[in-house]
Amino acid sequence: RRIENQTNRQVTYSKRRNGLLKKAHELTVLCDAKVSIIMISSTQKLHEYISPSTTTKQVFDQYQKAVGVDLWSSHYEKMQEHLKKLNEVNRNLRREIRQRMGESLNDLGYEQMVNLVEDMDNSLKIIRERKYKVLSNQIDTGKKKVRNVEEIHRNLVLEFEGDPHYGLVENEAGDYNSVLGFPHGGPSIITLRLPPNHHPNHHASLH
Repeated sequence: RRIENQTNRQVTYSKRRNGLLKKAHELTVLCDAKVSIIMISSTQKLHEYISPSTTTKQVFDQYQKAVGVDLWSSHYEKMQEHLKKLNEVNRNLRREIRQRMGESLNDLGYEQMVNLVEDMDNSLKIIRERKYKVLSNQIDTGKKKVRNVEEIHRNLVLEFEGDPHYGLVENEAGDYNSVLGFPHGGPSIITLRLPPNHHPNHHASLH
């Protein structure tokens, strides 16, 4: 009967497995037999033994010849059927791609053409929404960079205004003119920014 205690069951399996593998090895050495053993425990662990003179596949091939059955035919047929379905899906996808590019349209009926147009309109809508999202993100990033530059500029203005020898003077247009002064009543250098439409008719002397 089945051993109910899991620990005892595992111990018994381990002992009898080792005994079985030992007997298989003895049959291989003493009797020149080709032995293949495959065991899967209740915990899904695989244990196997194969005689050194053969392989598991060779043993299965000899088994098929002796019994007259094909162990792989049903599995091969399933694989072929699955491959056939995949090829059909691949052909349909390629045809849809060509139709979306304006090709292979001769076999389409009116309803199919209408459905194709609707699908392409929906695709274009999704693409446009994504484009506007990307553009909006780029605009937001640009605005953040501008704000950072403005913040740096304001900090520089405050720093210069705190310097008794260097400052910025704001004119009516909102621009800044640089004023550099030397201590102890020394000469001053003033840099003026003239408007673009200003054309002086004479040279001005600055003192």
